[in-house]
Amino acid sequence: QVQLVESGGGLVQAGDSLRLSCAASGRTFSRYLMGWFRQAPGKEREFVSTIHSSGGSTYYADSVKDRFTISRDNAKNTVYLQMNSLKPEDTAVYYCAAGQYFSGSPEHYDYWGQGTQVTVSS
Repeated sequence: QVQLVESGGGLVQAGDSLRLSCAASGRTFSRYLMGWFRQAPGKEREFVSTIHSSGGSTYYADSVKDRFTISRDNAKNTVYLQMNSLKPEDTAVYYCAAGQYFSGSPEHYDYWGQGTQVTVSS
């Protein structure tokens, strides 16, 4: 069982940066691949990024590539999402998730956090 708690969201202006954190409970964090997803009002949940359990491999959605960076610290049971050059279209609730497949599909993730709101004004 893994419990996930996101933090770091907020209201920023276009071009600003934010770093989201996702703290995990449990001693098995390092076994899980971690992902970030987002969901804007009226839209389906969308893949953002994922990172292998070791941190050695990452994958990004085209919409955030070269602007967002995912990382993890297994000693701290935490995964991060550094978001630079934010755009209004990045506005959404951001969720972290833990799974066992290196995948961009939500159905491959077993545990989810409650989400943190990111709002980017123009």
